[in-house]
Amino acid sequence: MFDIKKVPFSRNGSYMVISPLHGKDEQHLYLRNIRNGDNDLGEVFRIEVLADGQVVQYAPVLSPNFLRLETDRGFADFVISEAKVLQIRSVGVGVRLTGITGAYDYAVPVNNDRFEVNHSKQEIRYMMTPIKGQLLMDAPFQEQRCLKIVADFLPETQSSEMECAIEEFFTVWNEREYLQFSNVLESVRNEFQTWLDHSLECDVKLTNGRELAAYITWSCIVQPEGKLTRPAMYMSKNWMTNIWSWDHCFNALALAKKQPELAWDQFMIFFEHQDESGMLPDFLNNRFALWNFTKPPIHGWTLKQLMENRDIVTKGKLQEVYEPLCKWTEWWFKYRDDDHDGIPQYNHGNDSGWDNSTIFHQGTPIESPDLSSFLILQMETLSEIAEELGEKEESREWAKKSNDLLDRMIRHFWINERFAAVKSGDHSIIESESLVLYIPIILGKRLPDSIRKKLVEGIISNDFLTPFGLATEKPTSAYFREDGYWRGPIWAPTTLLVYKGLADSGETELAQVVAHRFCNMANQSGMAENFHALTGESLRDPAFTWTSSVFLILANTLNSY
Repeated sequence: MFDIKKVPFSRNGSYMVISPLHGKDEQHLYLRNIRNGDNDLGEVFRIEVLADGQVVQYAPVLSPNFLRLETDRGFADFVISEAKVLQIRSVGVGVRLTGITGAYDYAVPVNNDRFEVNHSKQEIRYMMTPIKGQLLMDAPFQEQRCLKIVADFLPETQSSEMECAIEEFFTVWNEREYLQFSNVLESVRNEFQTWLDHSLECDVKLTNGRELAAYITWSCIVQPEGKLTRPAMYMSKNWMTNIWSWDHCFNALALAKKQPELAWDQFMIFFEHQDESGMLPDFLNNRFALWNFTKPPIHGWTLKQLMENRDIVTKGKLQEVYEPLCKWTEWWFKYRDDDHDGIPQYNHGNDSGWDNSTIFHQGTPIESPDLSSFLILQMETLSEIAEELGEKEESREWAKKSNDLLDRMIRHFWINERFAAVKSGDHSIIESESLVLYIPIILGKRLPDSIRKKLVEGIISNDFLTPFGLATEKPTSAYFREDGYWRGPIWAPTTLLVYKGLADSGETELAQVVAHRFCNMANQSGMAENFHALTGESLRDPAFTWTSSVFLILANTLNSY
């Protein structure tokens, strides 16, 4: 059972969600439409339970396949039977749906028993169909809209059942029959169980975390629609209702072993929206892509790991991704190197993924060693792909560029026995105690032994490694904040990056410590967006997919030891 105050109720493929309105109304549950991005919460109907015509209190019980609202008079069960269909069954009580309406929203009767609700505000229509019992609609029309839209689904008698269906559609609705409720429950239960069976295994002590992570990743997938050309795993169905252009990589990695085709969909979806310049958008949803920012080029690092499954990452798929990955790499050198020193820069913290890291507290543009590290690995991966595709000369060129950037990065950023970020142009050192300066550990044994050892020592001696995992800002830093986003809290992606770097550096024991602490924390606190570095408490969005994916990856590595 999951806590619906943290984990929204939805299902694989659906844009329909039931949850509270976080930060707005956390006392009630709402049916939401999460299309069109995260500019609003997409609330469509407030959900209430009725007994004898009166609203009564209920206790929500959330399972992977259905949501039950329990009262002392009876209960109401909700199941999303298909991506666009919500079915409800109640015993002893009724269900009220109150529209959260705007300027042009209205309800109109259809065939005497149904009602069509045109929710102009959310740009979608709903067909409301009573299957057992009755539908009473209170929707007085005035000028251009209904003053209110209140739909009461009621049983015929106090002891009888009520069943109904709420179906999304855009243009025309075609009459149909709905599946028997008990069959729907079993079907969705089996579907989730299949997903769980195809999720990465872990130690039995982490079973609760595994089931939660599996539910979040399963339920956060939306079907292709509009801009989304492939099934896409949103970051959350709470309020982070987009996919971002590095988050998708971590979700792809968690799917690679058991669901490789879906993993490839996650990895490739951004390249299908790549700008002619080579830039990737910051985020995508069904309606638009945002181009004000981008995210760091971790795609070569990701692809190298996906390539371990060559049954799926075939020569054809390498051909598919090679040119887009070349353009993405070249974009950083063409358009993000204003001082032409061969070291690409970040123009904003958002472009790094570490939005408010202390490496940005003196302004931008800045040159940071993590960016060069990602590009070194990306060009190395391009060299390997070019070799396999028979492009020998291109392979040699990419290998040379990778090696040259490695040498240049060390000369540029290794200052006083540590890596530092510098201002682009005058190369003045930025004082920072951010974990981002240790991300070059991902280069593993490509780094000189002395540098690699200093990075490992710094991670330990600077107290980044707390009892719960890796803080993103040194806890004794003047800039450390308990809920400071990238100035302290533990994050899943940085944990996986450092974990992989440590493992590739031969620091197996320390890598396992990092994985163990993170997994224990997430198993206890849930799959939150980030975590309090000193207590392990969940912070921000409490049901996040890249946290779930990283948990599954790391828990699976622990299971193998």
